[in-house]
Amino acid sequence: MRSVILSILLTILAAMPLRADENAARDVISGQISAFETEEIGRAFGFASPFIQEKFQTPETFGRMVREGYPMVWRPSEVTFLEAREIGGKLWQEVFLRDAAGRGWIAEYELVEIDGELRINGVRIREAPEQSV
Repeated sequence: MRSVILSILLTILAAMPLRADENAARDVISGQISAFETEEIGRAFGFASPFIQEKFQTPETFGRMVREGYPMVWRPSEVTFLEAREIGGKLWQEVFLRDAAGRGWIAEYELVEIDGELRINGVRIREAPEQSV
């Protein structure tokens, strides 16, 4: 019995850091989406990892890429956080997004820790199944 209780406690404790990271991930993603909605491109760019910032060089270039290539991220009509998981030391947060046309999308955000803070290191988008949320 004692080993069962110990096993349960260890499982709970092992999940706690992911939950803290999951909350931080949600804050970062929400912050970036909010910045896009208010066209605060510099603030949105600040949520990106150094890899992304180097790739796009300026907030304006980054903002144009998101606006033109990822309209469901630029102006979502619905945002619902789904599963978070850790793969290879990186946190992946799935987010359901609905675009202005009413289509659903699943965004898989890759987050990395930089100087103690999570930053967005990339996003993979796929169309959501009809009944995804």
